Amino acid sequence: MDAGRKRELEAKVYSGERLTREDGVALYESDDLTWLGRLAHHVRTEKNGDRVMFNVNRHLNLTNVCSASCAYCSFQRKPGEKDAYTMRVHEAVAKAKEMEGEQLTELHIVNGLHPTLPWRYYPKVLRELKAALPDVSLKCFTATEIQWFEKISGLGASEILDELIDAGLASLTGGGAEIFDWEVRQHIVDHATHWEDWSRIHRLAHEKGLKTPATMLYGHIEEPKHRVDHVLRLRELQDETGGFAVFIPLRYQHDFVDSADGKIRNRLQARTTMASPAESLKTFAVSRLLFDNVPHVKCFWVMHGLSLAQLSLNFGVDDLDGSVVEYKITHDADSYGTPTTMHREDLLTLIGDAGFVPVERNTKYEVVREFPGPVSLAERRAVPQQVIA
Repeated sequence: MDAGRKRELEAKVYSGERLTREDGVALYESDDLTWLGRLAHHVRTEKNGDRVMFNVNRHLNLTNVCSASCAYCSFQRKPGEKDAYTMRVHEAVAKAKEMEGEQLTELHIVNGLHPTLPWRYYPKVLRELKAALPDVSLKCFTATEIQWFEKISGLGASEILDELIDAGLASLTGGGAEIFDWEVRQHIVDHATHWEDWSRIHRLAHEKGLKTPATMLYGHIEEPKHRVDHVLRLRELQDETGGFAVFIPLRYQHDFVDSADGKIRNRLQARTTMASPAESLKTFAVSRLLFDNVPHVKCFWVMHGLSLAQLSLNFGVDDLDGSVVEYKITHDADSYGTPTTMHREDLLTLIGDAGFVPVERNTKYEVVREFPGPVSLAERRAVPQQVIA
């Protein structure tokens, strides 16, 4: 990128002017990572200061049995496979209650598209979880699952959302988005939920007062232009509804060794490489610069590793998700040593060590507690420090 184009983009960013599709592609073409980080950090600081949000949450996957066979997915199992499972309602409640003593604020639930579980199972699980943990927010189901519920129940998404909200639903999850462009999407997904239905369902959720996240799966067969297109579709929907609380770029994972049976289920693996740390930081930065009307950008540390998560805080990110506890969708595949669980104290250390102020939030991005900012370098050097791998 020549110096004149850089100056033009800088002027737009610092004046708050909305970037175009062409601007987004140009940003991805730049190899000046420091420059991109400086621009994105300016925007995140204007929006969120030096605060980094996190929550104390638990991921639950009620079943890994799935009718779909998406090309990138290592989580799904077919009925009868050795490690296929479906939780009974009481099992889900027992797992959730394991974290009761850690002041859990959110349960994050996504599942396979189970071919025989009845629709009534899902609101029943939510009601039982809410009864057992009344102060915990239920962030559940992708738009893909909601469309699946339409299919198995005969109800429309509006009725389904109403019943789930009545059962305790506080937010949908952002999954099922992957990459919206059909040129890419037809090669990676094996379900019926594409942009038209994904946006329809999130629009309905926003109309009913829910704030939802939006995601993008990057680093597989897509090109930068597809990432730009993905973000701009979401930006346009956000102009309409204002319902997205956060944008989450998710790094595509290789299925190194399946933890249960040694099979490699990722059909993209032979022709893909995972995004490098530099490419991930660039994706965070460009996403922050383009998606000007979403308040927060999250790095889901499980998919990126802890060192990159800390670096991302200087590339537009202001949220690190939470304690997670068990994220089977990635940990059934990866082998690069990311921990399964981060406790509150671990997250405080991670954020403070990066030079930011930790802020605990809830599902609605309301502040639960703000913690003291990072101590000075001299103070930290005065005592031995624990290293988080």
